[in-house]
Amino acid sequence: MFRKLVLLLHLLCLSRAAENPLVTLDYGKFQGKYDKTYNIAYFRKIPFGASTAGANRFRAPQPPAAIPENVVYDTDQDFDMCPQRENSGSEDCLYLGIYSRPWDTKTRPKRPVVVVFYGGGFIRGSASFTLPPSAYPILKVDPANDFVVVYPNYRTNAFGFLPGRHVKDSPTADLNVGLLDQRSALEWVQKHIAAFGGDPDDVTIWGQSAGAGSVIGQVAAQALQQNSGPKLFHRALASSPFWPKTYRYDEPEAEALYEQLASLAGCAGNPEESLECLRAADVQKLREAALQISAANTYTTSSFNWAPVVDGDFLRAPLSSLATLAPGTTVWAMYNTHEGENFLPSSLSGSGRDKDDPALDAWLHGYLPRFNDANIAAVKALYPLDGQAENTVLDSTRVRAGLIFRDSVLACPGLWAAQAAQATQGSKAYLGEYTISPAKHGSDTIYWNQVNEIQQTDPFIYHGYAGAFGSFFQTGDPNAQGPPPQSGAAKKPYTAVPPLQSGQEWVIKSDSFETHDIALLSKRCAFWKENAASVPL
Repeated sequence: MFRKLVLLLHLLCLSRAAENPLVTLDYGKFQGKYDKTYNIAYFRKIPFGASTAGANRFRAPQPPAAIPENVVYDTDQDFDMCPQRENSGSEDCLYLGIYSRPWDTKTRPKRPVVVVFYGGGFIRGSASFTLPPSAYPILKVDPANDFVVVYPNYRTNAFGFLPGRHVKDSPTADLNVGLLDQRSALEWVQKHIAAFGGDPDDVTIWGQSAGAGSVIGQVAAQALQQNSGPKLFHRALASSPFWPKTYRYDEPEAEALYEQLASLAGCAGNPEESLECLRAADVQKLREAALQISAANTYTTSSFNWAPVVDGDFLRAPLSSLATLAPGTTVWAMYNTHEGENFLPSSLSGSGRDKDDPALDAWLHGYLPRFNDANIAAVKALYPLDGQAENTVLDSTRVRAGLIFRDSVLACPGLWAAQAAQATQGSKAYLGEYTISPAKHGSDTIYWNQVNEIQQTDPFIYHGYAGAFGSFFQTGDPNAQGPPPQSGAAKKPYTAVPPLQSGQEWVIKSDSFETHDIALLSKRCAFWKENAASVPL
């Protein structure tokens, strides 16, 4: 009955609200659009920062230029990616897009806001969208969902995550500028989202893969800086958070990245002048150098090399050291059963049955070069052949290695953030596992990222999974809007998302939603936390 009433109210308001919106901010007027097919108002391109070229390269984002008073900015256009792997992109890339159901800002209350960070291994990605926009299936899944979605660009690879003491010591450069771009977008939301019908005091951040790693980074930064600035969000959903090794900015591995980039870009002469040389380098030459570095050591010491670093300012300590979060920060982390296998080399492509497989040993020594033989033996004992995990059996070398990578880079970072939320006053925490075959990295996105056939052919999982996400965005409670609707006499099993303090995780299977004990996962993640300095995490 409640859902039908909400839908009726939306339809009654539609005739008034269904027009192209015009929003005036303190730096310009922005023309949006209304789309009848999807019943959404949208602004596809709004600048939130200045160009990052020239003096702004490797620098924290600067304010956007003002739009002339006599100009109305047309937001219905694409915007460039920041320079990256698949596309040369542009350094003039700090734009964001917004969409929501239509609204009347004069009569309707402010609505929850969801800020989405894209994935791409911290080396690529784009926030520019076409219709229907990304994550529209979540807004659509229930008529009770009525939130504003914001997609900001952020810098990646060397342009967003150049480490090293030269960057730290420069008065005109900053570390982790990709994360600082995201924070700038969150600050923009605090200042301006009310003009778009959003509530700045009801913000959720969400992402998948490196986007979820970005969520973890923002959660950690807000926890570590809770007394030095306003609270920018209250909830966080991390879908398969990719949180690779996070070195201190001046550790040998981080300095080696800087020196390698300088060498490839022709800036390896005077070390004290190398940063200015990199700042002045041709963008394509720098992009190609960053690409070459991201492809090196992919299956050994790193995944894609470029990643956040512990900078002592924005990210003041490793994620593994977090005990609590900023008060009132609720965290929900998700992971996929076999997603670690996406990141393994072809040498582990077989289904070896040897508990002492030389290929596994070689990969472990490459992936964990700071581990001694005793540490490596401890890892193998923790992930034994034919051992049990939450929803799988370690029945081959590939599955064992996949779980090692999954836990250390994807599942445990999410669990640690959720555990920190659980230990924080006024906060809640949840954990979930997606098991539907193949349960690889990104395979869960089919239910909530883009409109597709499976949302019609598998409505139970779609409504249960995307519906829980939407309920979390709308209310902060993944269970507030109830179980997915079912017809017919035979009902499929559905269990609500349990709080983390229950010791259970929410499990999405092909024909049911269940809860499972996380004692084994907690034990494995405790090992990685105990040895985090040697990974590092």
